[in-house]
This record gives sequence, structure tokens and C-alpha cells, in this order.
Amino acid sequence: MSSFNRRTLIFTLAALPACGFTPVYAPGSGPAALRGAVSIGAPDSPNAFRLTRALELRLGQPTEPEFTLAVDVTLEEEGSVITRTSEIERFTIRGEASYALAAIGGTAITKGTTRAFTSYSASGTPVATRAAREDAQERLMVILADRIVSRLAADLS
Repeated sequence: MSSFNRRTLIFTLAALPACGFTPVYAPGSGPAALRGAVSIGAPDSPNAFRLTRALELRLGQPTEPEFTLAVDVTLEEEGSVITRTSEIERFTIRGEASYALAAIGGTAITKGTTRAFTSYSASGTPVATRAAREDAQERLMVILADRIVSRLAADLS
């Protein structure tokens, strides 16, 4: 029975190129052209810096920029778990990143908005709460960067 499963897998993998399947980051594809070719706008806040750093890790440092990526990030924080004594024990941070990819000449290629959220606990000391908040913001910027890169890859495929 296990050899049947292996044969099925091999035939399925062999049939993928015949159906027009191509990897997103194949050489010569649109998303592959972004690697090391995107200049991201200068960050104007700590969270914008975190997002820019996460984007550069995924897209590479621009060696010969052919594209510019403008990103605007906004965060909204609210208490999500409130005790009977009106103390907030958990916060939720919602983030929204609007992005626009353009060629260096100014020709717009794609734009969009992506959203995500994360939470952190505020039940410890003020120092622990601040560290948890900063960690949650870092996680949120990584999530937003992943979503932006995925959307860019999908739009350019």
C-alpha cells in the first residue's frame, strides 16, 4: 500500500509542470525581480522602522533599486480582558499597513492594505508590561511584512 502512495505522489509531482504550475519565486518571475531591487521609504516611527527592517529581511537590501515601496502603518490598542476591579490584564494591538509599489520612474505597479492583530499580557510589573508591548509590536510588524510580501508576490505572478 505504501508503494501505491509513493507512485501517486511521484505521478502528481510529475504532472504539475504540465498543468502550468510554476513556482512563485522561479527565476525570471515577477516576485524574483523584487529581490534586492526594492527601496523602502524612510521610517518615521519605531514601528515603521520595525516594519522596514522586516521587509528588508524578506526582500533583501536594495543593491540596484528598480522599485520603491511606500508603506504607512497605523496601530490601535485596546484593552481586551478587564477584571472585576477594572484592571486591564490583556491588550490587543490592531495594525494596518497600506503599501504602494512603484517603478523608480514613478509608474504605479500595485497597492493595497493589509491588517493583522496581536495581543500581550499586562499582568506583570510595569517593566514586564512594556517589554511585552514592544514584543507584541515587533511580532505585529513581522506579520504585516509577511502579508505585504505575499500580496506583492501574488500581484506580480
